[in-house]
Amino acid sequence: MDIKTKQGPLVAKRRSSVFYSEKSRVITRFYTPSPEIRTKEVIDRVLRLSDEEVDTLLDHVIREFGDRHRYFRQTLEKHFLKIERYIPEGETLTDERQLLMGSYFTSEYSVEAAAIFNPSIVEDPNQNGVPEGSKKFIMSFRVTGEGHISSIEFRSGRIDEDDNIFFDPVSKYIETPELYTNRKYSRHLFHLKLNEMGACNEVTDCLLNELDEDFTFDEFKEKIDSLDVACDLDENHKNDAKNMALWLAKSNYIIKFHPDHQISERVIFPVSENESRGIEDARFVRFVDDDGSVIYYATYTGYNGFTILPQLIETRDFCTFRIITLNGKAVQNKGMALFPRKINGKYAMISRQDGVNIHLMYSDNIHFWQESSIMQKPLHPWEFVQIGNGGSPIETKAGWLMLTHGVGPMRKYTLGIELLDLNDPSKIIGRLDDPILAPTQQEREGYVPNVVYTCGGIIHNDELIIPYAVADQRTSIATLSVSEVLDRMGHPL
Repeated sequence: MDIKTKQGPLVAKRRSSVFYSEKSRVITRFYTPSPEIRTKEVIDRVLRLSDEEVDTLLDHVIREFGDRHRYFRQTLEKHFLKIERYIPEGETLTDERQLLMGSYFTSEYSVEAAAIFNPSIVEDPNQNGVPEGSKKFIMSFRVTGEGHISSIEFRSGRIDEDDNIFFDPVSKYIETPELYTNRKYSRHLFHLKLNEMGACNEVTDCLLNELDEDFTFDEFKEKIDSLDVACDLDENHKNDAKNMALWLAKSNYIIKFHPDHQISERVIFPVSENESRGIEDARFVRFVDDDGSVIYYATYTGYNGFTILPQLIETRDFCTFRIITLNGKAVQNKGMALFPRKINGKYAMISRQDGVNIHLMYSDNIHFWQESSIMQKPLHPWEFVQIGNGGSPIETKAGWLMLTHGVGPMRKYTLGIELLDLNDPSKIIGRLDDPILAPTQQEREGYVPNVVYTCGGIIHNDELIIPYAVADQRTSIATLSVSEVLDRMGHPL
């Protein structure tokens, strides 16, 4: 491999921006105590309250929590409807009692109480009103709260013509989106994914044979509920297959946020079983298709506490997001990042199949990835444990600039950078031998010590802007001159 490099460290310049977790930003979650009898006991206690007590208690709840959430009353009403089936037959409840009842089955959750880290940055799809030479951007973060449950949060801002970075004010509110599970599924694709998961058997065959080629979630759920009659099979075998099929269906959905609310109010919180313990390390990229249309993708890892499931996010406006399971034997690990356009007519993606090396994958279908090949193994001491990408490669005239992360002694994470051939990114045509960013003495302390990490940068003018996580707890920003990097690699523009 002919790689042109110039020796000597080139260190990214740290900016003053640092993002810390804001514990006061909370969402509401539906809450029911276990076991089920406790739900009924709570309902009974609220039913025994007098109307005067109900009014007093509800007034206190609204005064204490109402200004912390948009549409607070609607939330209480929605949560009441989830437990309404437990109300004794014949009971008539006033609106006030219903709202109070809902409050007993509502809890607050601080999504970023523990950490805000692993950021990526992309150009804002809406550049209206931006001065010449400036650019609006959207930054995503992995945030964690109680129980180390991970979500995706956003911030917005602007980079001016002199590469100064300004962030928009962060709203005190934060909201989860409306969930739409009743989307269309392809029976053929559904069968392929079940087979890939090792979950195809006579039970799932019986289920799928009852469905049309395209079916909705409601139709699917109806067939699952009637499976006991349709298939005369072992009960345990049947339940396992039903649970696996339902788990897959719920992993594909659409979510929508209110378009008039600030982007800092939006949080993608785990909603499916495979994400119950978190949504990890989203790598967003602005993808330009062959016809010039733009869509934003993000690869991420769903985690349920036991296994991971690679997922794909699609959005055009950061209001409506489509969540889709990635398929194929080549999407079995973490750390995947799409190239921002097709290469030689195919989608391309960087990944880490084996947890150690950087792999390159191609596909005709963005949802299916079957083959991968190793393009880089650990070379330098600072990456002897493992290497991986630092987000989607970024196109320049000289080649694809790719940020990398390496793990070295004492599990210390550092960031590197290299240059890939534009037409054949398996060819590494330039690389800096030393990290461009390593934890300083001030950065090494945190939830996971000695870690700097990024999920994607952006180029503005000649500046490579790198948002990066510090000790898996907070986030900062560093910048690097693109022309200086390319010059050091022997590929000046």
